[in-house]
Amino acid sequence: MLALRTTPWPLVAVFTAGYLPPYLLPTTVGRLDTGLPLSATQAGAVGSALLLSSASAGFLLASRVERAGARTLARFGLALAFLGYGAASLTTAVPAVVAVAVLGGFGSGTATTVAATRIAAERDPHRASTAGLLSVSALAGAVYLTVPHLGRSHGLPLAAIALTALAVWPLTGRLPAGTGGTSPTARTASGPLPHRRSGLVLAVTVLCWSLAQNSLWGVSGRIGLTQAGLGDAALGLVFAVALGAGLMGVLAAGALGPRLGRAMPVGAGTALIAGCIVVSASATTPTAFATGEIAWNTLYPVVLSYLIGLAASLDARGRWAVLVGSASSLGTAAGPLAGSVLSAQAGYAGMGLVLAGGLLLVAVPMTAVALHTGGRPLLPGTIRRRGGTPAALVAAATGTPSGAVPEVGAAEQPVVEIDVDAPALAVRGAYDTAGPRQAAAAPGPGPG
Repeated sequence: MLALRTTPWPLVAVFTAGYLPPYLLPTTVGRLDTGLPLSATQAGAVGSALLLSSASAGFLLASRVERAGARTLARFGLALAFLGYGAASLTTAVPAVVAVAVLGGFGSGTATTVAATRIAAERDPHRASTAGLLSVSALAGAVYLTVPHLGRSHGLPLAAIALTALAVWPLTGRLPAGTGGTSPTARTASGPLPHRRSGLVLAVTVLCWSLAQNSLWGVSGRIGLTQAGLGDAALGLVFAVALGAGLMGVLAAGALGPRLGRAMPVGAGTALIAGCIVVSASATTPTAFATGEIAWNTLYPVVLSYLIGLAASLDARGRWAVLVGSASSLGTAAGPLAGSVLSAQAGYAGMGLVLAGGLLLVAVPMTAVALHTGGRPLLPGTIRRRGGTPAALVAAATGTPSGAVPEVGAAEQPVVEIDVDAPALAVRGAYDTAGPRQAAAAPGPGPG
């Protein structure tokens, strides 16, 4: 379970506001198609433009959060999101809808950038990202249950995003302010990126991973309505149940934490998602469609939470977390258009096979990065350096968080001995009885 006292809830709220637009992508694109004079492909292109603007915010602001301040940037992003999505929900002129939706996309992308940077600085990034995914899944599920009963207006899902940004605004007061450009922390944030090769591989593969996910997600509404024979209310119910199952997946990921490492959830989870995509895309009955969507949405946030944690582990300043997240947003942005084009050319079932094959291909390098950079974190007390002292004991003696010590395998980086200045022994210890100390005793004075 998530620890209520240690979870940074203002940060989780900003994360929720930033991540909500991709979660509402099917209903947003579907209502642009039916509520405005747009074709399915044109509606998908508008969704892609919105998410592309969101991704661009991450690339532009990745190294500026520390200097400008999380509080200032979060408020700026939430204000843009409220104004942009709110205006898009109130107008029916297509050029105006596109322009202000893109503005709102930049705002939600800014909020996502702040959240990703601050999550990477948390002591337990996986806990914070899991809480954020839990929150956004619950909110999106509530929207899917509510919106079908409020009419067919294109602006309803856009208004939900705008109101979420407005509701989160007061919570930003607890985020840190800027440090300016002269502090040591700010100078460190602008230094060279660590793990460049691993980070670049992860960014490229996560882009493709998100592209495959959102190619299906962007057309799931049309698959349910036209191929599986669902009505609008029944389709909203399936999406709400699927996101509810995603909540269970997120809770399971939070409970597991680092017990399985990151390689197994990322690799095996992606392979299972590929199978779910095939089932969902080829469904011709409500039961098959619901099965594929629910299974897929159960696994998707689990794997995503581990990918976020993996990116955060590459750089404590959060830059890789932001850059990988922005690459993911690029894939998300291209998803609606790619899904529309693929389904038009190969049909929904053919699209599913193409996407599943692509996921299986990218699962290999993503798993390799997880193995190379993180090893297999184990429970405290069970981690041992090969042929040496238990690493958890070393961590406890030097003040290192015990849950962050990876197992070092033969194929990974070798163990490097680092001299640590231990506190001086008490004077009384110098006159103790002769003989070796107990092997398990910690350095320090003896009993009084």
